Amino acid sequence: MFEALNAAILSAASSPWIYVLIVGVVFADAILPPVPSETVVVAAAALGVSTGQPIIWLVIIFAAVGAIAGDNLTFWIGRKLGLSRFRWMRNAGSVRAFEWARAGLDKRAGVLITTGRYIPVGRVAVNLTAGSTGFSYRRFVPLSIVAGLSWSLYSVGVGLVAGAWFRETPLLGVTVGVVFAIVVGVVIDRISSARTRFRIAAAANAAETPALQSTARQ
Repeated sequence: MFEALNAAILSAASSPWIYVLIVGVVFADAILPPVPSETVVVAAAALGVSTGQPIIWLVIIFAAVGAIAGDNLTFWIGRKLGLSRFRWMRNAGSVRAFEWARAGLDKRAGVLITTGRYIPVGRVAVNLTAGSTGFSYRRFVPLSIVAGLSWSLYSVGVGLVAGAWFRETPLLGVTVGVVFAIVVGVVIDRISSARTRFRIAAAANAAETPALQSTARQ
């Protein structure tokens, strides 16, 4: 059974349609976080290094193109529709993410747009917020290129390491690479969420302190 699964994976990897799949999934993931773009790119890279197919440099290019195009589309969705058009934009989690993105864009836009691409929900929040708040598109484009290319290189790099370690068993290499990418994504997301809650709490405390001091004087 294990050999049969390996054979099936090798067959899929040698098809040119895998590049269409990569760019399509990565593009969709820029707008819909549940789409597993990291999984597809890592798996493709792991197969590429262990079997020779798909071609690694093409995986890098197609993944980067999908990421850049998707992030730019998300920016324009934010510019045209704002941050409250749909119900999911108004739930508590989305509002917190948009507040985090808005605060970050005011202070460190370059860093936020680049690093936000590594966080599934974060990249959507950052790009939508950048568009809705009138962030300069001429400034956004080069930052989105850097973000998309660096994310592509990172994802492929994870796959390359996993594929090289398990060259004789491509399926195991794919599994290890995908699990590692998911774990890293979860850790980054949790750290980002914790930092957001801390900043919101600190801002609330700072706003309450003058009022308490004024009441005490009275």
